[in-house]
Amino acid sequence: MAMDIKKKRWIILVACCLINLCLGSIYAWSVFADAMAKHYSGISGSTVSIADLAIVYTVANAVGPLTMITGGWFNDKFGPKIVLLVGGTMFGLGMILSGFTNGVGTLILTYGLLTGLGMGMAYGTTVSTCVKYFPDKRGIIGGITTTVYGLSSVILPFIITPLASATNGPIAFQIIGGAFLVIIVLCALLVKRCPDGYVPEGWTPPVKSSGAVAKENKDWKGMLRSVEFYIMLILLACGAFCGMMIIPNAKAIGTDMVGLEPMLASASVSILALFNAFGRLGAGALSDKIGRINTLTIACGLSFVATIVLYFTGLNQIALFFVGIAAVGICFGSFMGVFPSFTADQFGPKHNSVNYGVMFIGFALAGLFGPMIMTAILNATGAYQVAFIVAGILSLVGVALTFVYRLVAKRKKNKTDNEEQ
Repeated sequence: MAMDIKKKRWIILVACCLINLCLGSIYAWSVFADAMAKHYSGISGSTVSIADLAIVYTVANAVGPLTMITGGWFNDKFGPKIVLLVGGTMFGLGMILSGFTNGVGTLILTYGLLTGLGMGMAYGTTVSTCVKYFPDKRGIIGGITTTVYGLSSVILPFIITPLASATNGPIAFQIIGGAFLVIIVLCALLVKRCPDGYVPEGWTPPVKSSGAVAKENKDWKGMLRSVEFYIMLILLACGAFCGMMIIPNAKAIGTDMVGLEPMLASASVSILALFNAFGRLGAGALSDKIGRINTLTIACGLSFVATIVLYFTGLNQIALFFVGIAAVGICFGSFMGVFPSFTADQFGPKHNSVNYGVMFIGFALAGLFGPMIMTAILNATGAYQVAFIVAGILSLVGVALTFVYRLVAKRKKNKTDNEEQ
């Protein structure tokens, strides 16, 4: 039976990756926003800008953790197939209905709420399911599933942009949403629940002395009673802050601060997305070799360097700008790629569907305050430099938190060892 599962888990991994490729279209929001802003301007008779639609993206990211948590509970109770069917239907239907909206308010309901809630439910389920099926490759599998999610924003603009140009924003939403709905539903039918305590044949779980591997499976209530949870939550918020602040503003930063031409400014979005994907995959694999917390320390340190590079980037310093943007992508991707496995390591894989949803609140905080702080600083100063300083400080806080985590884990291990003697 074990061999049967060992083969089927690869099919499930491919199905979950295809689902994540659809879900990751949220990072291609700027392409949809541009087309919809033109559509709304045409029907309203007044100018509607991409900035006017930014609230839709913020809402979609903010509500995701709600269904990651509830979807995780349903996943544990009823299995991933049901959750993916419901979440995928919400996601695809939300995009289809977005094609029938006539203003920002209705787009918030269809895309911000319905698509955002569906995304959180399905994404949390795909990642946690794959991590459970691959205890022998937890880091690299977490990296692969989140990498495909990130790669979506590299691939989809080449499909959405010509489609929206040939038709318009609403039709593009309807066609893409319908395609996603079909793909997710078909893939969901292939996904099955991983047996509790599954261990691949021929693999022995390693015994580690770092304290990072859980000796018991904790549910969300047990996790909330753990000091490590709060350290990890704040660490995730600090680590994701720089990326969430810059990703939705990359094109504007390139245009306003560096003076990039529109096409080159658009390329910066793809560069950031590509290195985001590299970071997810590379950090996931690296964390299997040197440990999750060591990988996150490196990511936070590199994030600080990235903010310094961007701070000193001026007009026409194109190469410096792209170096900074690439580094931001790698660091952000590292946190997204490592944290699913980090959470499963710390609190056990059994309840990881719910636990990672709760942990994802740290990401939601970064998604809420990152763009908000960037906008406030830009409006107050007319420049981006102070925002880079804020992000740099939080990156250093992240570095410090990784050492706090090590200290807490070491003390906990020493206490456990003394009790066992």
